[in-house]
Amino acid sequence: MQEQILSATNVLTASGWRHNAHVIIDTEGRLRAVDEGEPLGARRFDVLLPAPANVHSHSFQRAMAGLTEHRESWGEDNFWSWRQLMYQFLERLNPEDIEAIAAHVQMEMLEAGYASVGEFHYLHHQLDGKSYDNPAELSYRVLNAAKTSGIGLTHLPVLYMRAGLDGGILTDGQLRFGCTLDRFTELYDALIAAFRDSPNDFRLGIAPHSLRAVDQDGLQLATDLATDGPIHIHIAEQTAEVEAVRHSLGATPVDWLLDHAPVDARWCLVHATHSDEFELRKLAASHAVAGLCPITEANLGDGIFNAVTFTEHGGRLAIGSDSNVRIALAEELRLLEYSQRLHHRARVQLTDDDLSCGRFLYEQANRGGAQALARDAGRIEVGALADLVALDGEHTALRNRHGDELLDAWVFAADDRLVSDVWSAGRHVVQGGRHIRRDAISRAFNNVMDNLMSAR
Repeated sequence: MQEQILSATNVLTASGWRHNAHVIIDTEGRLRAVDEGEPLGARRFDVLLPAPANVHSHSFQRAMAGLTEHRESWGEDNFWSWRQLMYQFLERLNPEDIEAIAAHVQMEMLEAGYASVGEFHYLHHQLDGKSYDNPAELSYRVLNAAKTSGIGLTHLPVLYMRAGLDGGILTDGQLRFGCTLDRFTELYDALIAAFRDSPNDFRLGIAPHSLRAVDQDGLQLATDLATDGPIHIHIAEQTAEVEAVRHSLGATPVDWLLDHAPVDARWCLVHATHSDEFELRKLAASHAVAGLCPITEANLGDGIFNAVTFTEHGGRLAIGSDSNVRIALAEELRLLEYSQRLHHRARVQLTDDDLSCGRFLYEQANRGGAQALARDAGRIEVGALADLVALDGEHTALRNRHGDELLDAWVFAADDRLVSDVWSAGRHVVQGGRHIRRDAISRAFNNVMDNLMSAR
């Protein structure tokens, strides 16, 4: 990688907005300088921002987008009926399909303005539940996809032990997920070796799937294996899950986890939708991140996370695209804020006295996302990874806007078509609004989708 010099009319640095400033990206993909002026040879942009992380993705589900929007004739349509359709779909996917889909999803994330992704990866085995010759074959496919797309990857292999809190055995589509503790340890060891040969900004974490899928021994294994990496877990997404955990374990999911696992700043609790004020206070005090996925949560009818109360107590937020039914950075932030406005029946909910709503949301996503992915990014500051996004300041939505108004306009009045360029750890992978490998990545994805749809 060659050194790069970028200048912009508006730059959002760690210390605030700078006008007519520049950054220098060194050969290792980090910011070597952040200063005023426009040096000779600098590439000029209108608006330069830190690029956030997408903290929660199931990449293979992108291939299902738009295929589950009908009500099941046999009863109420909800998360659980959607999950059954998802299980049926994943039975058709082979390793090549998974790699092609992942690369396309990552490309779309980059074009939307994300610089990195946390892949919550629970698809491990063949259709009958048997291991591939390489037990981490499907994780390798996601890793290969990230090398192709250039996105910053925090890979989170999922431990999935049982079908429910009653200890039920895994069947049908879940066979591709399931691991005993020994089997998962073998898979994780294979990944440790693979990450030694990956880009320096790639990270390996772990994901005990949920309290319904992992027991106390599984939580202990996860914390033992991920000695310094991030730990992510689904929790309190559905009211049925909350009641099942309360009945089986004697407490609500968030409360039980905080009392029985060493939850700290390395943890990301994904969704945490149905948490009361007591739980939100405890979660904020733990310094863990709440990973929110507003588009997917709305699509599945999950409910609304009380982000106002959580942030008032110092809670840390990040955003993810989860099912990838739609990949849209600005829309995730907009829907997060609008859900709070609908819930509280008032405007401008997520903010503070110093920042506009758009900037508050954006900086929360950057800080929380960097923490959740153990990624030294989320800010424009000397020494940080060069995860950057440039916006087209000539777009109608941004004309004559300054400072925080630029973020307010992007989040509330426009969409990701404003994104012109994206760098991930200095890799300049989106240029002029288009990923540098879009044609080849799209071609492979389209071939997969043609085959999948013809087999329906």
